[in-house]
Amino acid sequence: MPFQFGSWKLADLVKRAEHIKAGIITPDQDRQAGHSNKPLAEHIDKYLEHLRAKTVRGRRISSKHKAHVQRQLRQVVKDCGFAKLSDIRREAMERWMNRQESAGMGARTRNTYRSAILSFCNWCMETDRLASNPLAKLCAADERSDRRRTRRALTEAEIRRLLIAARLRPLAEFGRQTLRKPDGQRKGRNSWTKTAISFENLEMAAHRGREVLNGRPDCLAKLERLGRERALIYRTMILTGLRKGELASLTIGQVEMDAPRPFLELLAKDEKAGRGAKLPLRCDLVVDLRRHLAEKLATEQKEARRRGHPVPLRLGGNSPLFGVPRDFIKVFDRDLAAAGISKRDDRNRTVDLHALRHTFGTHLSKAGVAPRTAQAAMRHSSLELTMNVYTDPRLLDVAAAVDALPDFDGLADAEQSAYVAAATGTEGPNALAPALAQALAQTADFPGQPVSGRGKTSGGKRDAESPQVLAAAQQRRPLTSPVNERHKAGDRIRTGDVQLGKLAFYH
Repeated sequence: MPFQFGSWKLADLVKRAEHIKAGIITPDQDRQAGHSNKPLAEHIDKYLEHLRAKTVRGRRISSKHKAHVQRQLRQVVKDCGFAKLSDIRREAMERWMNRQESAGMGARTRNTYRSAILSFCNWCMETDRLASNPLAKLCAADERSDRRRTRRALTEAEIRRLLIAARLRPLAEFGRQTLRKPDGQRKGRNSWTKTAISFENLEMAAHRGREVLNGRPDCLAKLERLGRERALIYRTMILTGLRKGELASLTIGQVEMDAPRPFLELLAKDEKAGRGAKLPLRCDLVVDLRRHLAEKLATEQKEARRRGHPVPLRLGGNSPLFGVPRDFIKVFDRDLAAAGISKRDDRNRTVDLHALRHTFGTHLSKAGVAPRTAQAAMRHSSLELTMNVYTDPRLLDVAAAVDALPDFDGLADAEQSAYVAAATGTEGPNALAPALAQALAQTADFPGQPVSGRGKTSGGKRDAESPQVLAAAQQRRPLTSPVNERHKAGDRIRTGDVQLGKLAFYH
């Protein structure tokens, strides 16, 4: 039995060494040939280990992203029947993407699968597992024509209702009335339900919740603080444009409220672009943040006294600024429902947590902020992203912008009256008509004599009375003639062109 080294026979290894020595194949080609016989699953495992050690813009790739990549790669390999690296073909991936499109998968989702397998093949090239990327020219799906989620911005009235709902809903949950289910919906002991919270009964439910918790002051104070903090979170996101992950990363030490211009410092490792930023804070938001931190410190001091621990004099700089819940998206949806704001509008546009960032960008444009300034506030790399994606045209006051244009109709009427008066020789109601008529008459009858604006010649002598000169000119050479009058050949004599800008009169 011939000796084997792994999956290679000894004779094959000797033959490969001779080919390398003779220059028939290169060492890179030899390594590629060695990798090509391994199962594709082994290469994927190596790639996932590479992702665990990889850093992007100074930070490691999240475990959630790595789990998505692992699931997407294994799904593509399974559906396309790839067993080895040599099995990866562009045609097979194109067929897979077409099948997924027919099955209803969105363009953006298909592109995430494409990006996962494409990045894997690029890594195989870097590690000499592949000589070239077989999927380099694989076309991406058109996301613009197949957008499944389009976000919209909230109006000012909707923002107020959302903040009220966020502040009152924790208490309103305890004030919901109990109702008996209809006969057809009862299952065993599950025969009772709670009334839904709406914006109309929100305040009444919060009042009943205070009455229910009247004997539990600690719980009542905790829920009131929770509502104020949640409303402050929404205000901060709307007034700064922070994303959910960026908001959760903020600590107390990153808030600078004693500077001449207060700001939030967003670290590079926590920002999406990886650059870091200083976000200016509005004065009213600074007041709310100071009140929030004072309540947070008082709560920690009270808890320390209860436990018998040393009472802190100040908050730690590394303490989170806000208590962002893990199910924050679900909490936001419940606050939307309590505020009476529909999840989707008549154009099927969505309101979710990231829509608060769209609200920030839209109201910047609505307030008349310069586009380049809005781009800097949004921390975008391109102006097109700020203006086209994060600006809701429905909230822009286009009608007021149109009303701000000059009164073009009045100007056109004045010029038209002047031209008509000059052509007919009659004085119209417009003050420009006599001067234009005089200019027309003198230009037609005295072409060699310049005309001044005050009825004087260039030589300084006063002209003849303008009305008389105009009447004589009309008698000698009228500017108009009846349309239906019969003429002989040669009777209609063409006058010299009278140019006023782009307008010319012809006889």
